[in-house]
Amino acid sequence: MSTDTATTDLLVADDVPSADYPPPAPESLIEATTPLAVLEARAVSAWFGDRKVLDRVDLTMQAGKITALIGPSGCGKSTFLRILNRMHEMVPSASLAGEVLLDGEDIYGASRRLTQARRDIGMVFQKPNPFPAMSIYDNVVAGLKLTGTKANRASKDDLVESSLVKAGLWKEVRDRLRQPGGGLSGGQQQRLCIARSIAIRPRVLLMDEPCSALDPTSTRVIEETMIDLAREVTIVIVTHNMQQAQRVSDNCAFFLAAQGTPGAIVEQGPTGKLFSTPEDSRTEDYVNGRFG
Repeated sequence: MSTDTATTDLLVADDVPSADYPPPAPESLIEATTPLAVLEARAVSAWFGDRKVLDRVDLTMQAGKITALIGPSGCGKSTFLRILNRMHEMVPSASLAGEVLLDGEDIYGASRRLTQARRDIGMVFQKPNPFPAMSIYDNVVAGLKLTGTKANRASKDDLVESSLVKAGLWKEVRDRLRQPGGGLSGGQQQRLCIARSIAIRPRVLLMDEPCSALDPTSTRVIEETMIDLAREVTIVIVTHNMQQAQRVSDNCAFFLAAQGTPGAIVEQGPTGKLFSTPEDSRTEDYVNGRFG
C-alpha cells in the first residue's frame, strides 16, 4: 500500500465490508489514563499473492518504550508495521499468518472489531497527510466520528488543545485553529497528523519513517515529541536513519531479506547493545553503513 493510499488512514474502516457494521456503540471521552500496552508479534508471515515477503517474525514491543525497525529497503519493515494495525489486509492480494497480540489479545481474533484495533493502534505515515480542506481543529477531532466517540464542544476544545500540546504544535497554531491544515509547513503537518492520531487515545502509535521528508529542525522536534509521547503510549517506528534510531529508540529490530528470500529479523535487543556490540556480523555491517 502506498502512502498516498494511506491518506484515508482514519477513515479506511469505511471501506471495509459488513464485518464491522453496525459500528460500535458511541463512547464518551474518557479522561482516565489508559494502562501502557505491550504489543507482540508471534510467528508473523506475510504474502502478496504468491510472493512471501515476511517469514515468521517474532517481536515484543515493550510498553511505554520506543521500538525501532531498521534494515535496508525491501526487507518488509513497512509491511510488518501495517500488519500491526490491520492495514495489510486492505491490499486485495495480501495474506498473513501468525498472531499480533495487544496485551495478550489477538487483534485478528474473530471477535475483534477492525475499528477497535485501529483505535487502539494508531498510525502516522511517511508523508504528512492532513485532510487539506479541514481546519486544524477539525483535523484533530476527525477520528472521533470513526470511533463513535461523543464529545460536546468544551470536551472537543480540551481535546484539541491537549493533543496539539502533546504533538508539540499548540504554541504555533493556537491562534489559527480554524485555518486549513494543508496550509501548515511539512513539519507542522506531520505534527498535526500525530495530534490527530493521539486524539483518539491509542495505546500504541506506529510511525512509518515520519521524518524522512522533513528538514533537520522539524526532525528534531518530531523526535522530541516521540520521546515525550512514549510516557503514555507504546511507539513503533520504521526508520532508515541510524542516528535517529540511536537517539529515540529503546529497542531495535534489524530486518533483512537476502536475495530471493522473504524478510526476517536478524537481530533484536536494546538499542545501545545492538549498535555497540551486535551479535551478528550482518547487523554490524548494516549499522556501520557498509551496506543498505
